Amino acid sequence: MKTLIASLFIFASQFAMASLPLEDYPLVKGIVRKINLDTQKVTIKHEEIPNLEMPPMTMVFRVVQPELLNNLKVGDYIHFAAEKIEGSYTILWWESAQH
Repeated sequence: MKTLIASLFIFASQFAMASLPLEDYPLVKGIVRKINLDTQKVTIKHEEIPNLEMPPMTMVFRVVQPELLNNLKVGDYIHFAAEKIEGSYTILWWESAQH
């Protein structure tokens, strides 16, 4: 919950690029497979992402701000919201999830 609140505060200006208000994004469950701090990208094995019409798969997402990668570890189960922004699949925020 702390991660979600901090993320919402820090990244509020970034949501102007998203097509929906944050509360309207579906929560998608996934597991973190790889984190690349240099490129600000994270690989996630995820369930279906309804708003992107994307089936379950493993793929790379960029993050809306590098701070989203703080406290994230390979193997973490998360709920996240994603959007396609400027041609890239992007994580808007995440929170810890039970597996």
